[in-house]
Amino acid sequence: MITISLCMIVRNEQATLERCIHSVQEAVDEIIIVDTGSTDSTKEIAGRWTPHVRDYKWKHHFADARNYSFEQAAMDYILWLDADDVLLPAELQKLLELKHSLSPDIDRVSMPYHCDFDEYGHATLKVRRVRLVRRSRNYEWTGAVHEDLSIEEGGCLDSDIVITHRKNHSRSDTKRNLRIYELLLSSGVEFTARDTLHYAMELHQHSFYEQAVLYYQQFIDSNQRTIEDIIHVCSKLADCYYHMGNRDKEQEWIFKSFTYDIPRPEFCCRLAYFFLEKEQFQQAVYWYKLAIESPPPVNPWAISNDVARTWLPHMQLGMCYYHLNAYELSYHHNKIASGYLPDDQRILNNLILLENEILKVKEQPDLRLTTFPC
Repeated sequence: MITISLCMIVRNEQATLERCIHSVQEAVDEIIIVDTGSTDSTKEIAGRWTPHVRDYKWKHHFADARNYSFEQAAMDYILWLDADDVLLPAELQKLLELKHSLSPDIDRVSMPYHCDFDEYGHATLKVRRVRLVRRSRNYEWTGAVHEDLSIEEGGCLDSDIVITHRKNHSRSDTKRNLRIYELLLSSGVEFTARDTLHYAMELHQHSFYEQAVLYYQQFIDSNQRTIEDIIHVCSKLADCYYHMGNRDKEQEWIFKSFTYDIPRPEFCCRLAYFFLEKEQFQQAVYWYKLAIESPPPVNPWAISNDVARTWLPHMQLGMCYYHLNAYELSYHHNKIASGYLPDDQRILNNLILLENEILKVKEQPDLRLTTFPC
């Protein structure tokens, strides 16, 4: 059985740190907490769980802090988490099983990361990251912000152990990462392709759409991106142009993504919404149905959005079929959407309305409406 050091870097995480450690502590043999300058009770909380609490002077560089935390580890493998991450009980059991079964030729283990959610708790963004690494490999972190492990060799296992991000909504410094990137730019630091991508994403998040477009384009033009990277950026560019009111450019990047893979659900839904806004309901139906029918990506490292293939297109199909007077089909898709969102009042109201409309048609056969095949 392998042993695991949990390594974390933290700052002012009193609201989430204990929850994180509690969710994983059964599976780890050592906990390393590196504090980068907390002014709340973070260090006190950390001290309840481990004697290995270290101070580290913040240098506006996340990779440096991560590397320092890894240097403190003593176990066979290192697991890294952020303070607002958790392992849900089923995922903890998977990690415990992995401790007993991990093959000796595996140097790193990747895990899905559910990092953003809709208001109903459904993951809207799923990515995969290397989470567990053999300590003796001495893998290093790179990148001042949105840091990543630099790994060029070693056996890899793509596991199904899910790490869940539980965002701390009380954190007030939402522009911290943006400021770090701007500090790097002003000091003349040359961005890597990864830096360029994540700076674009920070600009995008803060509604600086025109600047974000420039940096997304720079990333696309670099030679250090994968097909999955390009598809992801196509989605980001389409969203920027939507918010900028340029629907032609939005569609251009939607269709650009189709040249790299079959249409992904998020692009189908975006295109369907374009037709829905124009009240071209048949066209919208086509694309929403395609979103539902799209198979999950074969590549385990693909970024995915399950909402775009589940409740969202079904809810929207319910609206489209209602406007097409196909009430039974509208009811059918609202009913499926309610399976994902059983307490959503909008869907419940839709179902009541549609039941009444269907009843009216049945009571007056001469007014029966033409329906469309599913």
